[in-house]
Amino acid sequence: MRAFEAAARLGGFVAAAEELNVTAGAVSQHIKALEGWAGVALFHRSAQGVVLTEAGRTLQPSFRSAFDALADATHALRNLSAEVEIHIAALPSVAQLWLPPRLGKIRSHFPQLKFSVTAMEKPPSLRRDLFDMTLFFGTPNTSDTCITLAKDEITPVAAPALAASIRQAEDLAGATRLQDRTWQQDWPNWCAASGLQIDDPTDGPGYSLYSLAVEEAKSGAGVLMGHLCLIETALDSDQLVPLGLETIPTGRTLILTLPAAKSRRPVLEEIADFLRA
Repeated sequence: MRAFEAAARLGGFVAAAEELNVTAGAVSQHIKALEGWAGVALFHRSAQGVVLTEAGRTLQPSFRSAFDALADATHALRNLSAEVEIHIAALPSVAQLWLPPRLGKIRSHFPQLKFSVTAMEKPPSLRRDLFDMTLFFGTPNTSDTCITLAKDEITPVAAPALAASIRQAEDLAGATRLQDRTWQQDWPNWCAASGLQIDDPTDGPGYSLYSLAVEEAKSGAGVLMGHLCLIETALDSDQLVPLGLETIPTGRTLILTLPAAKSRRPVLEEIADFLRA
């Protein structure tokens, strides 16, 4: 039933599998078992994907309401505990670079609380998962659950010795350009916005984690497209320095997201205000 609800809500077996942390094949098998038990098809299957049948569409609202109610009850039960542990989900780069210096200050300010951090590539559902807040880049909205913490702006940075050898934007064409695989368009987007012509802006060593690229840049391995809100510590310590070139907004912001008010621990608003400050 959980596999059906997730697949119906998200529009496919693959998306449901990602949310449930199983394979798409497992989701398919669960739904086949449910269809066999009920004696009715819930999805039309084709090479293009899956689509809810009329029966599936009829059932979806009640299944969604049931699992939402179960999630609300689980949150309410968890929030009764006298020992409060704040569970934070964050993008890996945020968890590794932005959060640690702030988390130390938060722990000092809220000594009665425990904190745990889970690095994830995609934001979890705060309605369904037992997280108290998330930290991801995205587009802000006016909801009272979303708080903008920082604009995402990028500019080339490097270790001081390497930075001294780059006097103008054109010098970047011959430099080693470090590439973050999560944000593969950083270099092309920056070049397009600044008017710099490079044959292949994405040419250069690639890294699966932005924090790895940051460490390589500190060691002088190449020029990094710096996300300024993530590399504040490296800039403040002069381990990395801007090259004096254009700073370009990506259009994203770092957003702190809280659960809906009815599922939210009261202390979360204090923590959010502390982070925002």
